[in-house]
Amino acid sequence: MQVGSDPVLVLDCRNNLGESILWDERDGRLWWANIHAGEVWSWHPSAAGEPRVQTLPERVGALALRAAGGKALALESGFAILDTEGGVVRKIADVEADLATTRLNDGRVDPAGRFVCGGMDEASPQKGISAVYSLDRDGTVAPLFGGVHCANSICWSPDGRTLYFTDMPTRRIDRLDYDPATGSASGRRPFADLSGEPGLADGSTVDAEGYLWNAQWGGGKVVRYAPDGSVDREVALPVSNPTCLCFGGPDLDTLFITTAWFGLGAASRAAETQAGGIFALKPGVKGLPEHRYAG
Repeated sequence: MQVGSDPVLVLDCRNNLGESILWDERDGRLWWANIHAGEVWSWHPSAAGEPRVQTLPERVGALALRAAGGKALALESGFAILDTEGGVVRKIADVEADLATTRLNDGRVDPAGRFVCGGMDEASPQKGISAVYSLDRDGTVAPLFGGVHCANSICWSPDGRTLYFTDMPTRRIDRLDYDPATGSASGRRPFADLSGEPGLADGSTVDAEGYLWNAQWGGGKVVRYAPDGSVDREVALPVSNPTCLCFGGPDLDTLFITTAWFGLGAASRAAETQAGGIFALKPGVKGLPEHRYAG
């Protein structure tokens, strides 16, 4: 796999809605979700083999590495554990069972091993009826805050004291004070303003220098933000809808990006032949290892 400073298509997987990409250093594979197909994908970038695809009984919004093996899942109906060898899904907890139009959408593991995931309302017009939840190691679920239309961009600063989050329709990324010891979040305030941009903030990750990388849905680019929220760098992509990103490879120096063709009209989809694929580049900075769910 030849990757340089410009983004290149490294896997032409044509996912409808690729999301929640992670690098697992234990097996040297990328893992991600194809949400609307209910699939978990994995692929070894340096091997010649085809990706593995596991089809689940319902849609999966996000996945997380797990200390005890397998993966933690944020399914549309709640949290679960996936045995990645046998393909068995074990449900942990339902979430928002009383809300017919919501599902879990985006999440990552905090520095203490909790799986934090936010939901979204799929009704039109979209309403702020969902929330962000924390799954603790004992399987208990606690809400962190509500009023959410469509959660995305969940990640942490290197010291774990800042939680980043976007409610996509607000057209901004927020930051919150976070206590890894208790899992509490407070002091939500704006971090980056996208009101003048063509796209919406989607998935994010933070690099080893503490800068936030954000995939911008509808904007055809990923943006690196400094810790003060200013734009440090923009990287254009040949597709409209990048969705999420992670640092991977043995040295965590390659930025991998999921994309989607979901939401494109017929003409745009015909023009964007690489939409739904995995892109990669070497941005000149390294990432941090993903935290693992402790339950």
